[in-house]
Amino acid sequence: MSASLGAELAALLDSERVLCPVPADSPYNSDTAGAWRGLRGSADAVVLPERAEEVAAVIELCVRKGLPLVPRGGGSGVSGGACPTVGGIVCSLERMRSVLALEPGLWRMRVGAGLLTSEVQRLANENGLLFPPDPGAAEQSQIGGNVATDAGGPHAFKYGSTRNWVTGLEVVIPPGQVLQLGGDNRKDVAGYALHHLIAGSEGTLGVITAVTLRLIPRPEQALSLVAFLRDRAAGCEAVLTVLGSGILAATIEVIDGEALRQIAGAYPGEVPEGSGFALLCEVDGGIEQTRCDRDELARALAEDAIRVDLHDVQEPLRRWRAGVSGAVAAVYGGKVSEDVVVPPKHLKELLDGFDEHATAAGLQSCAWGHGGDGNIHATVMLDPEDATALKAAEQVMGALFELAIQLGGSISGEHGLGWVKRSALGLQYPPQALALQRRVKQAFDQSGVMNPDKKLP
Repeated sequence: MSASLGAELAALLDSERVLCPVPADSPYNSDTAGAWRGLRGSADAVVLPERAEEVAAVIELCVRKGLPLVPRGGGSGVSGGACPTVGGIVCSLERMRSVLALEPGLWRMRVGAGLLTSEVQRLANENGLLFPPDPGAAEQSQIGGNVATDAGGPHAFKYGSTRNWVTGLEVVIPPGQVLQLGGDNRKDVAGYALHHLIAGSEGTLGVITAVTLRLIPRPEQALSLVAFLRDRAAGCEAVLTVLGSGILAATIEVIDGEALRQIAGAYPGEVPEGSGFALLCEVDGGIEQTRCDRDELARALAEDAIRVDLHDVQEPLRRWRAGVSGAVAAVYGGKVSEDVVVPPKHLKELLDGFDEHATAAGLQSCAWGHGGDGNIHATVMLDPEDATALKAAEQVMGALFELAIQLGGSISGEHGLGWVKRSALGLQYPPQALALQRRVKQAFDQSGVMNPDKKLP
């Protein structure tokens, strides 16, 4: 089968852009979830298309042969969405990285799905503009994957997730049709917003091959503060203080006690003694208003904080915050982390409950995340080779999902469901809503080849 499949795919693309058979240790068999949770698939072949028409030809072959088709971006996902868990063909978009149109005067660009997120941000910045979404792994993740997962990030609090910045998509759907959805218009209510439906669908409806993005003028200035608080209760109350201030911060980030302890030594300054929680806020906009807003937030937080630090230079602080994930994973060599969401007023209840479940299971936990959105990365630190700990961690996360739903939240805010969390969707949606989602999937993908075993239970 391998030889005949490879030959057919080489006829559609060329042999240099087809990998068949696929070695078991190939990076295309996994994504970041593989490193964290031992998840690996087994692809029958990997293709590297350069045009939408080539993607269409591959999908047509998959439909004809009944083979799964797994779209892949940079492989930075943490829910197993790009893992070929049931085999099939991995369609990697890494070569589709052209800048198709860049129109700074109109605040927009159109790019291939394989362009790195960091390149999208750089192009906008060099032209005096801003592409606000800032999910992690910007040097690895690709814009098509960001759209497919509706990726978020710290600045989603003010600016929204990736979906909010997409006005048009080129997408290929079974049995091999290239569709142009949306376009350059900022307003369009003709028909259903199919491009917004594709965003966040995790490759289960089609393959995104090009993206039209809206941009905004780059803010004149960004300033930050860090409030160090004694404990979780004070920290969660501080989040509500910021929300109630009337100031629209660009980010409201939180780092709970154990996570703060792990990265305290890397802080660009000195973490004060007795700190059990850190709240990071960034404000952006005009020069005078930004400084005024930050000073007002600092005054509001100072009453209950151990100390409030002001930061005029953003990159060191952003790097510090971005380093949390790697620092906690290094404690025992691995981690299991989930990004649940609750209304911000329930943050403390969520964090307390998660701690209790982890402690009862004999696991060390920590948490950090996007406090303004109530989007928390609840994490247990463990040895990824310890099967007992991994099993216990999965049970803890199951309890976490139930707790998030009880508190009026969601099982995922920005990482998607992929393979890892697909079975938990029934906790959040009633049977009628699950059935409706399956009918949406059927409408796009009657043959069921698009990234099966993902997103839906």
